[in-house]
Amino acid sequence: MVLLGGTCLSTAGILLRHIESANGWQILFYRGLFFFLTMALFLIVRYRGHFFAALYTTGKPGIFLGTTLGLASVLYIFGILSTTVANVVFIISAAPLITALAARLILGERPSAGTWVAMAAALSGVGLMVGDGLAGGGLFGVLCALGVAISFAALLITLRLTKGIDMLPALCIGGFVSAAIAVGMTSDLSIPLRDLAICFTLGTVQFGGGFILITLGARYLLAAETALLSLTETVLAPLWVWLAINEKPSMLTLAGGAVVITAVATRAAYLAKKRNPLSSA
Repeated sequence: MVLLGGTCLSTAGILLRHIESANGWQILFYRGLFFFLTMALFLIVRYRGHFFAALYTTGKPGIFLGTTLGLASVLYIFGILSTTVANVVFIISAAPLITALAARLILGERPSAGTWVAMAAALSGVGLMVGDGLAGGGLFGVLCALGVAISFAALLITLRLTKGIDMLPALCIGGFVSAAIAVGMTSDLSIPLRDLAICFTLGTVQFGGGFILITLGARYLLAAETALLSLTETVLAPLWVWLAINEKPSMLTLAGGAVVITAVATRAAYLAKKRNPLSSA
């Protein structure tokens, strides 16, 4: 489920590259709307009529989580529209290590020496891609991707602070927030039917399906294993646009991405092996 969820998320770039005329705000509105409807339907079925009670239980942390997800969605779309898909997903893949730093500052958790080394390596890879953005004119997109990574870290910290509460219903708020922001930024929501179909796929399969599958699969895996397997998004997203529309990442992007993926994957694999009692067999 996690592998398939990461694959669903990886399709954002190739889908956005096939948009005909819809602008970023129009895309955000329909993607957010369809994501909201997908999550609401899933949660209504899951909670069997107690959806609003479950949503109310998330409280203020749920509002913060949903709002942060909505803002991250805005940054994600404009990031991909402003720079290469590889730049965006490689930078976002550093989020688990940014979370480790945030956990140290906010929760007082002390990352191990290995985590600090992996974090330093990943951030150096991000630095290469920021340099590429400065040189290639895609700095705005790179900064949006950094905002997504920081937002994702904030989501993970919120989840750690609310371990006893099911925060899945709060994801609905994210779709509502992104759609509401988009409505405030555009007066024209009319788009071609082809673009509407792509936005529908973005909201249901790419965003909704990806989050649902990863959330369900994570129940059966260690956190480190989930982080490792969800890297399918990082690996596949640049591949789709490279193969389909010949969007080739620059050498700096490839070098920085390789550093980030290696750092995150190595650390996740080590933690999974360390915590698995069968790993020594």
